[in-house]
Amino acid sequence: MKQQTVHRPFTRSIAFLFAITCGLAVANIYYAQPLLDSLAVAFGITHSLIGIVITVTQLCYAVGLFLLVPLGDLIPRRPLIIGHMALSVIALVVVGLSPTVYILFGGLAMVGLLAVVTQTLVAYASSLAKPIERGQIVGIVTSGIVIGILFARSLAGWLTDLAGWRSVYLVSAFLMSGMTIILFNILPTDRQVKSSLSYPQLLFSVLKLYKQQRLLQIRGVLAMLIFIAFSMLWTSIVLPLSEPSFSLTHTAIGAFGLAGIAGTLGAVRAGKLADQGKAQWTTGIALVLLLLSWIPLSWIGHSLYWLILGIVLLDLAVQAVHVTNQSMLFTIMPEARGRLTASYMIFYSIGSAIGSMASTMMYSYAGWSGVCYLGAGVSIIALLFWLVTLKNPANHKSFT
Repeated sequence: MKQQTVHRPFTRSIAFLFAITCGLAVANIYYAQPLLDSLAVAFGITHSLIGIVITVTQLCYAVGLFLLVPLGDLIPRRPLIIGHMALSVIALVVVGLSPTVYILFGGLAMVGLLAVVTQTLVAYASSLAKPIERGQIVGIVTSGIVIGILFARSLAGWLTDLAGWRSVYLVSAFLMSGMTIILFNILPTDRQVKSSLSYPQLLFSVLKLYKQQRLLQIRGVLAMLIFIAFSMLWTSIVLPLSEPSFSLTHTAIGAFGLAGIAGTLGAVRAGKLADQGKAQWTTGIALVLLLLSWIPLSWIGHSLYWLILGIVLLDLAVQAVHVTNQSMLFTIMPEARGRLTASYMIFYSIGSAIGSMASTMMYSYAGWSGVCYLGAGVSIIALLFWLVTLKNPANHKSFT
């Protein structure tokens, strides 16, 4: 098997460019959250059915994780990334100009499917980084994803108030096209080893990883649990803040994502700690912080400052575990980083879906206090699971 030559070194500045690209790409599947009312009016969709917009996008994102991300182990990632981003631009323009609800849904489906370019970028950055700084690089790139998720709602709300909902997707198409041109000119050449597997064999091997890799099982379950907690907060927080006691607008509610960005930036340090062999220590501390974050979050009725503190702690904890998970996984099977990324992120998708459904159901039954108790319960389960699996050999190989 022939290994390609790297024509351009992978620098920290390129890592930050990857992070910006990831943020722009992943935001595309979260813009619709504050736009549901506008979309319902524009296309005559009932409020009881408008949630399908979110479902279509997220479902296609999960499909893309399985079908597209593993391609990075089969063909060079550089043209794969450029191709996905170029197609994303087309899909965004289709959504922004869609005259009918069917074209809208078709465009959103493609947007969700192609947004998985973020995970291809993470695996690509990992393969290009030096082993001694791989955790730091993954932390930088992954931080862009979480920042994009948190910032998407604020940007969508602001643009909608300024120029209507279509402007959100057209502006995103413009930004994505500019980033595509930049990446086309500066992306380093892959140095991955090309797989001899066929595409069907590649997809089957993704499923085999769940059985073969104990580390993937452990870190995947942790990812599912932390993203249940993450999704519980960010799906349901709009409910108490929009009620008469606060009566905040969607733009104002989305602004709380800026507090989450502060926590995310602090978690970049987690990758460096993983590089230093402190992955387990970092995971344990982060899971304790995740549990503690629900205390100030539950005090939302006393002051919104408590909410801000809770958001910072929760996002710091979730991002620290997420970065550590990926740093650990990327040290095994270098030839299968695309498949490992896909396998791992499917846990993320499951966790996000469970958290969204559970939080809204709990809020209707027991209010915000019930959501916080449920979130704390999930956090306790995550901490106990980590403790139970702490001595597993797969969880320590090369990391302690």
